[in-house]
Amino acid sequence: MTNNENIRLAITGAKCAGCVKKIEAALQSVEGSTMAEMNFAERTAEISGSMSPSQLIEAIEKAGFGATVIEDEEKAQQQREAQDLAHYKKLIRDMAIALTIAVALMAYGLMGGAMTVASTGDQVAWFLVGLVTLWILYFTGGHFFTGAWTSFKNHSANMDTLIALGTGAAWSYSMYVVLLPTTLPVEARHIYFEAAAMIIGLINLGSALEIRARGRTSQAIKRLLGLQAKTARIIRDNKEQDIPIASVQLGDKIRVRPGEKIPVDGQVIEGSSLIDESMLTGEPLPVAKKVGDEVAAGTINGTGSLIFEATRVGHQTALAHIISQVKKAQNTKPALGRLADTISSIFVPSVLIVAVLAALAWYNFGPDPKIAYMLVVTMSVLIIACPCALGLATPMAVMVGVGKAAQFGVLIRKGEALQNSGKLDTIVLDKTGTITQGKPSLVKHFTAEDSDSKHVLMLAASLEQASEHPLAQAVINEAKKNNIELVDCLDFHAESGQGISGRINDQTVLIGNQRWMDTHNIDATHLVEIATDWSKQAITPLFMAIDGQAASLIGVSDPIKEDSKEAIERLQAKGLKVIMLTGDKEDTALAIAKQVGIASVIADVLPTDKGDAIRNLQQQGAIVGMVGDGINDAAALALADVGFAIGTGTDVAIESADITLMRGSLHSVADAIEISNATVRNIKENLFGAFIYNGLGIPVAAGILYPLMGLLLNPMVAGAAMSLSSFTVVSNANRLRLFKPSKTIQHPKTNTTGGA
Repeated sequence: MTNNENIRLAITGAKCAGCVKKIEAALQSVEGSTMAEMNFAERTAEISGSMSPSQLIEAIEKAGFGATVIEDEEKAQQQREAQDLAHYKKLIRDMAIALTIAVALMAYGLMGGAMTVASTGDQVAWFLVGLVTLWILYFTGGHFFTGAWTSFKNHSANMDTLIALGTGAAWSYSMYVVLLPTTLPVEARHIYFEAAAMIIGLINLGSALEIRARGRTSQAIKRLLGLQAKTARIIRDNKEQDIPIASVQLGDKIRVRPGEKIPVDGQVIEGSSLIDESMLTGEPLPVAKKVGDEVAAGTINGTGSLIFEATRVGHQTALAHIISQVKKAQNTKPALGRLADTISSIFVPSVLIVAVLAALAWYNFGPDPKIAYMLVVTMSVLIIACPCALGLATPMAVMVGVGKAAQFGVLIRKGEALQNSGKLDTIVLDKTGTITQGKPSLVKHFTAEDSDSKHVLMLAASLEQASEHPLAQAVINEAKKNNIELVDCLDFHAESGQGISGRINDQTVLIGNQRWMDTHNIDATHLVEIATDWSKQAITPLFMAIDGQAASLIGVSDPIKEDSKEAIERLQAKGLKVIMLTGDKEDTALAIAKQVGIASVIADVLPTDKGDAIRNLQQQGAIVGMVGDGINDAAALALADVGFAIGTGTDVAIESADITLMRGSLHSVADAIEISNATVRNIKENLFGAFIYNGLGIPVAAGILYPLMGLLLNPMVAGAAMSLSSFTVVSNANRLRLFKPSKTIQHPKTNTTGGA
């Protein structure tokens, strides 16, 4: 049985970034798989295509790893947290055991004890110490050796390979010294049991600290999952009962009392209230809801009581969709992340080569005791080179950054958008529904002297009934306000970007722009002057013709959103060029642009040409972000370097965009850009730290400073440095949790009652 939707898997056995490439390659090799991405930080993978979960799991197991299907996101999150806690406790225990022995041995050496074999008594004592150290390697570091062996059987190498080789070499050499000391020069009979134990202890400590810090990166998902109500109060057979959220069905009537969470998406059928939607949209002010309005799962009811009908349940709800989008985005990789994965996939084999070359150099050219120096250098190179920090650098920052964006109502759908948002130099804004409220109203109506204004309005509204254009509703609402009864329209036809036509009561009616009149050879010159005057007042003129004669001019105005001007100023303050792109007449567009402070306007553009406008800007060298909310914006959103869809818009626009803005404010665009900039900056900091760490650490460990300064890196110091590098990367990524956009809206305190 195949699945054409995304499949999410929990991955086990992945130890470093080098494993990521191998797991992704294994998943992509499955027939039907079209996309596979692994999140090393979260140890999950997301696969698209037509294949069964069992095929994917089998491929991963053949590659030497384990996998299970994630079916319930909240349950999977809880299981992962429980597993991480248990693993954290085990690592702390193992660290304590290993370091206790290692510190005791080091203390013995610091207090003057000989760390060499000079007599039979020394042999016996150190042999017993060697057995204790072997037990430590097995009990507290056995997973490194089993992981290395599994990796070897699958013809690859990973972090476990380096650690197992380094500590195994230290123990093996030390035991050789104990058993056959006379075969080595006296100066080469040094024991390194304490180094093996110390390295295992320090790496376990580093892993424990990493798990603890990593747990904080999933706060955004835990917060979103926490928005889901556990129960719903449904009304069946005139009786109310609380049932688990999973048992709610489409069409169920649900009561929500004051202060409770909305359990599923639905439509209000009784009552009115204010709903706090800030946790989903970032919009701080409660939204009034009445009969006929839609409510979303996870939002919180105010003081009123509501009864609504369930219209979307389970994975269909807006909240479930948001969680899915955030999880998917956290699994995506910007180009920087893919670069790190590529480097990591060849890093471990390269380190093994460097270690061998360093060992040969010290054996052939190093001072006496050559073997002892060779062992120390080889151990240090193997231990310090583990690419854990490199593998964590990108996914950790992406997880926190995407989650932080969701907190402000910004859903980042693609890793590329995360990286490209910071490169934008031009923002193109659609007008209707983006700069304006998208709720136009009829503000002026001019009719010819020989026309009946009510009859004209009836014809206009009857024709507009069949139209989906935002301006149509304004005409219909005006007719309803005047109690005008509408009639059916026949032979309806719409021409995108020009106008509509149809037959009403045996009269041919046309409504549209001046181009639409010209197309039908209708003389509307006597209306042009009025239309021009209206346009300068930011009123969109609609020409209307009846039976081939220009009969009326309808003026529709769409109010500008309260914060559009401030948000546009904020974008311009960041050095971005802001352009308005609209199908409106140039005079109307310029009037709107003047009110909000936009200097560049591309007006009178057909929907089919909006994409061409974006392409033209890109050909001029601009890196373009497009913001829109309508079906006619879909092509432009898809063509832009980064597409921002207003979440209140159409599904087509949202699906075409890289970033979805859950609230209608243009401040969300600036928020998205700032969060993306902060995330990319954090990724670069992490990658720089990881590259510098390995770039400097490996040569120092190989002994490059010894001829110049007499310095040689102790393997135990290498182990501590390797562990701390991963912890540093994770901690730096967590700094993003404290980030706030420059213009933030304070969220009101809300009652987060669990039930509904």
